[in-house]
Amino acid sequence: MRRAAEAVWQTVHSERRRLAADLSDLLDEQWRFPSLCPGWDVHDVLAHLVDTARTGRLAFVRDLLTARMDFDRANENGIAREKRQDPRDTVNALVEAAELTRTPPANLATRLVEAIVHGEDIRRPLGIAGSYPEPAVVQALTYQLRTPVSFGGGRERVAGLRLIDRKTGAVWGQGDDVEADPLDLLLAVSGRRVDRGSFKGSGASRFVASSATDESRIRGEAPEAL
Repeated sequence: MRRAAEAVWQTVHSERRRLAADLSDLLDEQWRFPSLCPGWDVHDVLAHLVDTARTGRLAFVRDLLTARMDFDRANENGIAREKRQDPRDTVNALVEAAELTRTPPANLATRLVEAIVHGEDIRRPLGIAGSYPEPAVVQALTYQLRTPVSFGGGRERVAGLRLIDRKTGAVWGQGDDVEADPLDLLLAVSGRRVDRGSFKGSGASRFVASSATDESRIRGEAPEAL
């Protein structure tokens, strides 16, 4: 178990550093691009990542109580706390927090979900290609598939569907086929809009439609969620 945890943190730390490097030369207007998170721009998501990197179990509970158990409000408070006037200072804050191993009271796989999904929330609108360790993507996807939407997962979105990793042939679930790269599967399962052309199979249209629903819950960060 300790080795598994070390592997997760190694990936998370690496992804934080890599994201900071990708954002080091953005133009001023790019920071205001809408992210894949409804209502958040690129700078907001970055500030959220800094906040969650700095937030441990006790701080998570404290922040939630301060927000009167409203996850969205707690997230907004965290963004306000960590969002610098100059976005480059927020990038530096992520670099400073990159090696931290703090986490809310949740399955450690949520740290992979956060690093990868929020990384794409930022990169895709900016046209930056993301590349993540395949085992980490699969671990994050597997976790999201068994986690209810109300806790930030996507279990209900894949009901009656058979997801197929087009790279390895790995399969999850039963029903109408949906074939795609695992990263696109992870994003759609997590409620992000992904281009319909990324998916093949008899269940593709239904899967894409389901991933675009409940967008108001995407940003909510329950104890076992993103």
